[in-house]
Amino acid sequence: MQNAFWIALIVAPPCALLSCFLVLKGWALMGDAVSHAVLPGIVLAHLAGLPLLAGAFVAGLGSALLTGFLADNSRVKRDTVMGVVFSSMFALGIVLNTAFPGELHLDHILFGNMLGIGREDLITAGLISAPVTLMLLLSWRDLMLHAFDPAQAQVSGLPVRALHYGLLAALSLTIVATLSSVGLILAIGLLIAPGAIGFLLARSFGRMLAVATLACLAAMLAGVWISFYLDAAPAPTIILILTTMFGLAFAGKRLRRAV
Repeated sequence: MQNAFWIALIVAPPCALLSCFLVLKGWALMGDAVSHAVLPGIVLAHLAGLPLLAGAFVAGLGSALLTGFLADNSRVKRDTVMGVVFSSMFALGIVLNTAFPGELHLDHILFGNMLGIGREDLITAGLISAPVTLMLLLSWRDLMLHAFDPAQAQVSGLPVRALHYGLLAALSLTIVATLSSVGLILAIGLLIAPGAIGFLLARSFGRMLAVATLACLAAMLAGVWISFYLDAAPAPTIILILTTMFGLAFAGKRLRRAV
């Protein structure tokens, strides 16, 4: 339980900050897709005896880059390309794991295992979360302009391509950091819900970042604590709390408009 609380404190800030940019850019499907696309990288890394997290990062970032290349060089829309590429990657991971069975437990990868977090998992998540959080905090204004108006960002002299691929790299790294805690399938909740809550409650992007971070921290800590008394899995409990917070924020927004 103590390690579950620690991993919640470690992964909440980067997930919350990144979710704000994903919401602004309309990249909700991108976060979902990358979280599923890392599966074949994990399986191949396991078969080759390499670190699973390295395989996950390479597969996630490679799939995102492939999606961008196909979308820029065809008439097919980006969301359609994402659906094709990332669903096939997820299917490839399942086929590889079935064809080459080993000691890899897909349940822990897909759904996480917060109560099985060890010291190495905490260190790995910390080494990933700290630089990602620092990068997002230092460049949030540039990333905000790039999210709102890429053309204006380019005219202003910002390194648009570096910001674009840097955000994709941060997305892949954040998914890798949450791999051992909430898993691939539930990671999308941490990467979208906090930003959506902040978008509803805040009127400036700076406040949106703060609200999203506080909401994500509160939901993760409360989810771990409540799951103990409900005898439930922490990760799904966290996602349900975030969903409830989003519903309350939406209802509050509608009520304030009505008044």
